[in-house]
Amino acid sequence: MDKVCIDAVEERLDSSTLQRPLTDALNTNNIALNYYELAPGDSFAYGYHKHEKQEELFIIQAGSVNFKTEEGEVNINAGEVIRFAPGEYQQGINTGEEWVEALVIGSPKESGNIEIRRKCETCEEWTSNSIEVVDGENTKITRCQECGSETARFE
Repeated sequence: MDKVCIDAVEERLDSSTLQRPLTDALNTNNIALNYYELAPGDSFAYGYHKHEKQEELFIIQAGSVNFKTEEGEVNINAGEVIRFAPGEYQQGINTGEEWVEALVIGSPKESGNIEIRRKCETCEEWTSNSIEVVDGENTKITRCQECGSETARFE
C-alpha cells in the first residue's frame, strides 16, 4: 500500500497551471495519475491531441472544463467524469471564471506516441506540432511540423 497527501507532492508550474504528478509518488505500475489546478483560460495540454495507446479519465472536482473533441465540444462540471479512448483527439480548457481542480488517470502508464495539433497561422490550418523547451526550463513553445512556425508560447 502507498499513501500520499496530494499537497505534499512536488508541484510543476506551467503557465499558471499547477500539476502534481502522483504516478511516482504512489509507485503505480499500470496507470499514470496527475492532479491539476487550472487557472481560467488554461488547458490540460499544449493543444488538441491524442495518445496512441493510453485512455484517459478526467475527474473534475471543482469548476468546469470545455473539451474540444472530434465530435464537437462538451462541458464537464464538478462531480462529472469524461473518458477518452486511445487515439481519440481532445483538449480540455478552463473556459470559466473559477479555478478547475481535477484528477487525470491514464492507462496504460505509457501513452505511446502523442500527436499534438494546433492552428498554424502560416499554413492557415490545423497541423501537427512539436514541443520545445527554450530559455532554460521556464518557457515552452509549440512549433508547426509542416512549416516550422511557432504556434504558441507557454511561460
